[in-house]
Amino acid sequence: MAVEILMPALSPTMEEGTLAKWLVKAGDKVKSGQILAEIETDKATMEFEAVDEGIISQLLVAAGTAGVKVNTPIAVIVEEGESLSAAPKPAAPTAVVAAPAAVAPAMATAPVAATKPQGARVFASPLARRLALEKGLDLSGVAGSGPHGRIVKADVQGATLVSAAKPVAAAPVAVPTPSAKASMPTGMSAETVMKIYADRAYTEVTLDGMRRTIAARLTEAKQTIPHFYLRREVRLDALMAFREQLNKGLETRGIKLSVNDFIIKACALALQAVPNANAVWAGDRILKLKPSDVAVAVAVDGGLFTPVLRDADTKTLSALSAEMKDLAARAKTKKLAPHEYQGGSFAISNLGMMGIENFDAVINPPHGAILAVGAGIKKPVVLKDNSIGVATVMSMTLSVDHRVIDGALGAEFLKVVVDLLENPIAMLA
Repeated sequence: MAVEILMPALSPTMEEGTLAKWLVKAGDKVKSGQILAEIETDKATMEFEAVDEGIISQLLVAAGTAGVKVNTPIAVIVEEGESLSAAPKPAAPTAVVAAPAAVAPAMATAPVAATKPQGARVFASPLARRLALEKGLDLSGVAGSGPHGRIVKADVQGATLVSAAKPVAAAPVAVPTPSAKASMPTGMSAETVMKIYADRAYTEVTLDGMRRTIAARLTEAKQTIPHFYLRREVRLDALMAFREQLNKGLETRGIKLSVNDFIIKACALALQAVPNANAVWAGDRILKLKPSDVAVAVAVDGGLFTPVLRDADTKTLSALSAEMKDLAARAKTKKLAPHEYQGGSFAISNLGMMGIENFDAVINPPHGAILAVGAGIKKPVVLKDNSIGVATVMSMTLSVDHRVIDGALGAEFLKVVVDLLENPIAMLA
């Protein structure tokens, strides 16, 4: 039977994407797990794969097509031996493709049991659902062998009939619920602005998905989050000496720690030391997280990513350094999966390496705070013996969501960060 392949939701907030590239053509035979195409979301180019085997009958959406809505038919697959011109039957409202396991944690949290609790969601391909309907098979009793435990055609064909007398209706759609459609910032219309500059030379730059998302999220952040700011200075001399010592010992392993690695570790430990600050705003409630999942802003061409270092408090400095380098490299080529740049409760934005001494960062919702890190600058300071000396001083500004974190709590958190950076050996304890 002919079945439509639908545009998949590759992240919980995806509503549309660009079908960047087809890796198959009409007439190709495909098998479960085979990569069919590359899809561009707002921030990444991702592969998606077939769940069922069959032959590609038609490609309904051309490569390079932008703005393809989730659940829009993009291709047709038929069974081997069936006419390639066969018209597809109405597809169940779920895709015949599976996002990478990293993108769909809800589907991959546990193996599919032989018998699922009543009311539990059943993940199955449309073809598997139709075969189950024809056989009167209850899919809740079928173990899936497809990607992420999804039930595919072979599972249904090999399953035991549960009840032919009572065919089972197709299960509800298991598609992530998208957030409200990102809206562009309000203000003067394009026509009004263009009239103002009608007599001046300019180049018009069309907004891509990433730039639209950044514009919408930053507008949301400044309009809906009551920001306040806490500022501290850190003396880095002890950290710089400690870092130099560690790097000499790590040289044979090809590891070189950066100051940013220490900042990530300090923030992760501070989130554990001040657990009430490890929280996010969830509309009508606050979610207090147990792990320290720290996001770090990475500039890329046309925008930025905030890859998340999960369980950062439990990782060594060398492990954090290696992971950060990998995430940053893949962010620059837009090869991160959504789960790698979504989530976390806290973020770091470091412009110190660009010579910026201090700045205020905008909170990335739903995070409770973001730390803006400036450059280390040599400055005159008062030493412990009250004499005047020179120290390398770094400015930090904590932007805080007042709905989540109050002033005293934010100050307590920032103090722990400063103490760890000024006494870095404590990070190894």
